[in-house]
Amino acid sequence: MDPAFRLERLTLTRFRSYQALTLDFASPVALFVGANGAGKTNLLEAVSLLAPGRGLRGARLVDLARREAGGTDGFWAVAGRFATPVGPLEVGTGVERAAVPRRTFLVDGTPARSQAEVAARVAMVWLTPQMGALFQDGASQRRRFLDRLAFALEPAHARELAAYETALAERHRLLAAGRPDPAWLAGLEESLARHGVAVAAARRSLITALNRMLERGAAGEFPRAVLACACPWAEALDRDPALAVEEALKAQLAADRAGDAEAGATRSGPHRADFVLIHAESGMPAELCSTGEQKALLVSVLLAHAVLIGEARGFGPMLLLDEVAAHLDPRRREALFAALVALPLQVLLTGTELAAFAALAGVAEAFAVEPGRVFSLSFGPAQKRRAAL
Repeated sequence: MDPAFRLERLTLTRFRSYQALTLDFASPVALFVGANGAGKTNLLEAVSLLAPGRGLRGARLVDLARREAGGTDGFWAVAGRFATPVGPLEVGTGVERAAVPRRTFLVDGTPARSQAEVAARVAMVWLTPQMGALFQDGASQRRRFLDRLAFALEPAHARELAAYETALAERHRLLAAGRPDPAWLAGLEESLARHGVAVAAARRSLITALNRMLERGAAGEFPRAVLACACPWAEALDRDPALAVEEALKAQLAADRAGDAEAGATRSGPHRADFVLIHAESGMPAELCSTGEQKALLVSVLLAHAVLIGEARGFGPMLLLDEVAAHLDPRRREALFAALVALPLQVLLTGTELAAFAALAGVAEAFAVEPGRVFSLSFGPAQKRRAAL
């Protein structure tokens, strides 16, 4: 069954290693194969930038522009044409030539008012090799991973999170300046409490729904993960109405002003949250599991998430899986490919060897990636060889 939401064409202009490139996708599963450094991850990153946020690398805007002998003027652009349940969709993003780089979004040719507008139309998640360190890194990395999953479930989460972070930064600035206006601070703290509780509620709702999906066996042969949110404000929502939690957070922020000014940070709020991932069968926290088990647990979460989004929004998210076959044994690799083919969603994968994806022959379309160029590969009866793209 064709995915209800799928990327049909990708166009790059002066992006990373690509001067200009247009790719058309005919299959729900596409493979990008090439040597390390050929530009495979650049392609997935470009696709990821068609969704809210900083993409799968979290790169600076200036680093996304193609570099040549004379340097770079900072200009780059990525555009995608999607098929969606409500009709065609064109999304573009990039940076114009300007002294101060500023990224903009276009939706069907019209400037988007906010990234939340894009989140309402586009859903995608990804898994990269760097995310293997998710459980050794700080809590901020885990929050970003959780928020990326939440964007696909609740598009308004992007708006709430952005509003919370804006108010948080302004509160930091006022406290650092010394002797801030109490009324101004109170207004910021009211905004922080309102948006912060909405952020905590979205994360809590996501974790509850994912655990339910995982209990149903949505991850197939992959180990069942159990997620938990370490955030007192999310936990408070289990006991009290949201308005009561907002009042409590607002009171806490007011009481912490002097201490926060001295510490140079706001010490209470959902921006301090963390989440825990546990191997259900062994009871082992993910950070104590092997590299292979950690990747398997993350895959199980992504598979459950794909099913969850499909049921909640009527279409599954795009999955971008960078070097996903690494650290998976042959049995789990084949289980993953079987699960991906069975799900009604589009998947883009990268790898160094086509042989690692043999189980997808005749189902997926394959592309060979060389520096600055992409070629179509013959990969079973479903795909005929085409000229260089």
